[in-house]
Amino acid sequence: MQQPYQVATQSALTQQNKVLRNTYFLLAISMLPTIAGAVLGLVLGPRFLLLLVYHPIISTVAFFGIIWGLMFGIQRTKDSAAGIVLLLLFTLFMGLMLTPILTFALRLSNGVQLIAAAAGGTAAIFFVLAGIATFSKKDFSFLGKFLTVGLIVVLLAIVANIFLNMPALDMTISVACIALFSLFILYDVSRVLNGGETNYITATLAIYLDVYNLFVYLLRLLIALSGRE
Repeated sequence: MQQPYQVATQSALTQQNKVLRNTYFLLAISMLPTIAGAVLGLVLGPRFLLLLVYHPIISTVAFFGIIWGLMFGIQRTKDSAAGIVLLLLFTLFMGLMLTPILTFALRLSNGVQLIAAAAGGTAAIFFVLAGIATFSKKDFSFLGKFLTVGLIVVLLAIVANIFLNMPALDMTISVACIALFSLFILYDVSRVLNGGETNYITATLAIYLDVYNLFVYLLRLLIALSGRE
C-alpha cells in the first residue's frame, strides 16, 4: 500500500504534467493568431507602418496600453475560458506588431530565408531547452534573480541605443536577448514542472513571450549578419 506522502507526490506530479500538456497545446494554438496578425500587418503594409513612424508617441502609448491591458485581463480571468480568449487576442496583437521587422526582412533578397531560419532556430532552441527542463527534472528556479537582473540590463541597453544608435551595440543586444530568452524558456518550463506555476493560461503567456522575443532577436541578428541592415 502506498504511503499518504507517496500518493500526494504522485497526485502533484500528475497535476504538473497535466498543466504542462495544456500549456504546450495552448502555446501551439496561440501561434495561429500570431501568424494571422503578422499576415494582417503585411496586408495593411504602408498604412500601418506610417502610423508607427509618424505617430510614435501615440503608437507607443497605445502599444503598452493594449499589452498591459490584455495581460492584466488574462491574469484576472486565468481560471475561465475568457482567459483563453484574451490570450489569443494578445497573440493576435503581438503578431500584428511583427509588421515592421517582417516588412524590413522581406525587402531583402534573402528575406524569406532569414525569416524561415529565425523561425526554425526558435523552434529548435525551444524544443531542446524544453526537453532539457522536462527530462532532467531539475529545478531551474535559481535562475530567477539572474534573469531579472539580465532583463533590466538589456532594457537599459536598448534605451541607451535609441540615442546612441550603434550597430555593434544593437548586435550585442540581440545576442544577449537570444541567450536571455532561451534561459527564460528553461526557467518557465521548469516552474510548471516543479509546481511554481499551476495555471496553464498564465504559463502559456510566459512561455509565449519567451518564444516571441527569441524569434524577434534571432531575426534581428540574422538580418545584421547578412550585412544588409
